[in-house]
Amino acid sequence: MRSSAWLIVTFGLAAMPAFAQTLPAPATSAAKELPAVVVSGELPGPGLWKVSRGDHVLWILGTLTPLPKQMQWQSQQVEATELAAQALLLPPAIEVNAKGSFFSKLMLLPRLIGIRNNPDGKKLADVLPPPVYARWQSLKARYLGHDSGVEKYRPIFAAGELYKAAVKGAGLVDGDVAGKRVRQLAKQHDIPQVSTSFKFTIDDPKQAVAEFRHGSIDDTACLVQTMDRIERDLPNMQAAANAWATGDIDTLAALRRDRHGDACTAAFDGSDLARQQGLQDVRAKVAQSWLKAADDALAKNRRTLALLPMGELLSPQGYLAKLKAQGYTVEAPNEQNDEPAPASSVADRPVDAAVR
Repeated sequence: MRSSAWLIVTFGLAAMPAFAQTLPAPATSAAKELPAVVVSGELPGPGLWKVSRGDHVLWILGTLTPLPKQMQWQSQQVEATELAAQALLLPPAIEVNAKGSFFSKLMLLPRLIGIRNNPDGKKLADVLPPPVYARWQSLKARYLGHDSGVEKYRPIFAAGELYKAAVKGAGLVDGDVAGKRVRQLAKQHDIPQVSTSFKFTIDDPKQAVAEFRHGSIDDTACLVQTMDRIERDLPNMQAAANAWATGDIDTLAALRRDRHGDACTAAFDGSDLARQQGLQDVRAKVAQSWLKAADDALAKNRRTLALLPMGELLSPQGYLAKLKAQGYTVEAPNEQNDEPAPASSVADRPVDAAVR
């Protein structure tokens, strides 16, 4: 059975790293001079990375969030590549399955009310050190106003709400703009969409929900780290969004931040739920699942398009580095002598599927 959206949201497996994985490097004196104006209009985004062995090629679009709110992304290169591909590899994710019937899962819904909240009715003022809570109050007033409901949230979920509001205030949108458009095109032209998710089945979802609601999670550091980034890195986020929109890979590389040791991911890895469900080191398991899917696609298809967070393309320890270590040829957009062939010149897919 496919994962239920509530289950992914409940355990924070996908949402928690999402607002941490694309933040740029800590601000420096040079970064403070970067323009704060967010670009708008129709823009092409970055070129495609090329992973190949023989005549089998995996083209990869590096995605980024947040992106400029007023940008209309339009890439002829990506569209032509996708229409020529035999498959679209979806981005790294976690798919949580729960055993039990539909009705037993339906009975879980009342248990999910308030799942984001602190146990025992506590508020952020009760669980945060006074200096941290004072910072939270200041930033909350600036970006969230008088929202009283968020005061009941666990720090990790409060961090997510604060981040989304700050990003919106900076003229950005916290969403997978490019990935959504690519998936829509695949659906429109019947291009198979291949899941790369790490799949996990929870035998007793009721117990798991109870464990998360009442279990401990040391997530204060996650909120502190998020507040640090909001206070100093919003200009860098805008610069990274502008660089992605205009295809400026050099600036993206300069702004890249090493994600290892991220406090929000560490908070989940150390939670009671993660220990009891065997879900520690989720990031490594997700990476292994994506790399296996990429390897299978390269063996099976002559042309495949994939979506991958930009950080994994630019990191020396990222997914591309691992593919290169496996013997694949990896070329950045500025290292390629050839361009992806237009769909009309590639016979790998039926003609009617490419023009339907």
